[in-house]
Amino acid sequence: MKLALIRRQFSATGGAELYVQRLLGALTAAGHETHLFAEKWQGQAEGVRFHNVHVVGSRAERPLQFAEAVNAQLQHEKFDCVFSLERTLKQDVYRAGDGLHRVWLQRRRQFAPWWKRPLVGLGAFHRNMMALEARTFDPANTGRIIVNSEMVRGEIAQHFPAFPQERVHTIRNGVELTRFQRASRQEARRRFGLGDNDFVLVFVGSGWERKGLPWLLNFMAAHSDDPTLKLLAVTRDRMRGKISPNVILTGPMPNVEAAYAAADVLTFLPIYEPCSNVVSEALATGIPVVTTSFNGASELIDSGINGHVLDDPRDLASLGMCVNYWRARGSTGPVKTRLPLDLELNVDHTIQVLKLAAGKA
Repeated sequence: MKLALIRRQFSATGGAELYVQRLLGALTAAGHETHLFAEKWQGQAEGVRFHNVHVVGSRAERPLQFAEAVNAQLQHEKFDCVFSLERTLKQDVYRAGDGLHRVWLQRRRQFAPWWKRPLVGLGAFHRNMMALEARTFDPANTGRIIVNSEMVRGEIAQHFPAFPQERVHTIRNGVELTRFQRASRQEARRRFGLGDNDFVLVFVGSGWERKGLPWLLNFMAAHSDDPTLKLLAVTRDRMRGKISPNVILTGPMPNVEAAYAAADVLTFLPIYEPCSNVVSEALATGIPVVTTSFNGASELIDSGINGHVLDDPRDLASLGMCVNYWRARGSTGPVKTRLPLDLELNVDHTIQVLKLAAGKA
C-alpha cells in the first residue's frame, strides 16, 4: 500500500507525536510505502519520505493555505490511501483527533463571562476553521473518519448529519502501558517534596481555559487549611493571581510518569476535550481519575471503580465529594478499566481502517 499521511507539524522524537511515530513505524515495518506531508518536522522517521508543504501568511490564513497546498501536491502522485490528521480539502481517511472547532466555540461561550460571550468565535481564524471543517466533513471529500470517542461521533452526527455513520470508526487513544507502570511512588514523592501522609491530586496539561485549571486552583485555595491535601500541577501555563501554598508547580515535564506515580488521583476538568491522553495515562498508572462529561475520555470511567465524572467543571462541591471518596477508600491497589489502553492496539485498528479505505482489507 502506498500511503500519504498529512500532519502540519511532526517530531520524530517528541512524546506528543508518539501516535504518529508508532503508526509510521508499523506501516514501514509492514512494507508499506509511506509519505509524510508536513509544514514542519524535526528528526527523521526511518523509511518515510518527507514532503515539505510550504505556507506563508497569518495565523488565520495558514490552516486553509496548508490544506490547499497539500491538496495541490497530492495531484502529482497517485496514492492508495490519503490519511489526514488535519482538516484538509480531500482525503480517504480523516482522524478527527481535535474534535469539532464549532463545538469548542460553543463550550467557550458556555463558560465565558457574560460580557465575553458575544466575542467568542469572532475573527477570520475561526471563520476559516469552520469553513475548512465543513469541507472536511463533507462525505464527497472524505471517505472515512476516525474518532477517538463516542462523544465526537455524536457531535459529527449532530452537526454534519449528511456524513454516513457507518463510515465513522471509533478507535480510542492508546498509551505505552509499560512506561506508566514502572515509576517508583516513593522516589517520585521524594522528588516533589511530598510526605507519606499527603493526599496528592495531579493535573497534567496546558491550556488554562480549555483544561479547567482555574477551577482546580480555586478548589485548592478553598482547602488551603488542609495540611495534607496537595496538588501537583504539571503545566506550562502562566499562573494568574496568587497561588495557594498547597499547589506544587512543576512546569512542563518530559517524564510525566513520575507525576502520576507520586499522585493519588488525576483531577482534570476540561470544558472540551475529544479524548484526553492524560486520562489513559493515569489509568495505565493505576490511579483513579476525576474528569468532566465534556471529555470524551470520560467514557473510560466507571463511577466509583476507577474515577468519577462531573457534569460541570465549576461544581467544586461535587469535586470535593469525589476527592473525599478516594481519600477515604485508601490504597486498594491499582484501579482497573474495562476498555483497552494499549497504543499498539490503536495502531493496529488504524491500519485496518486505512486498508479498508484503500480497498486492501
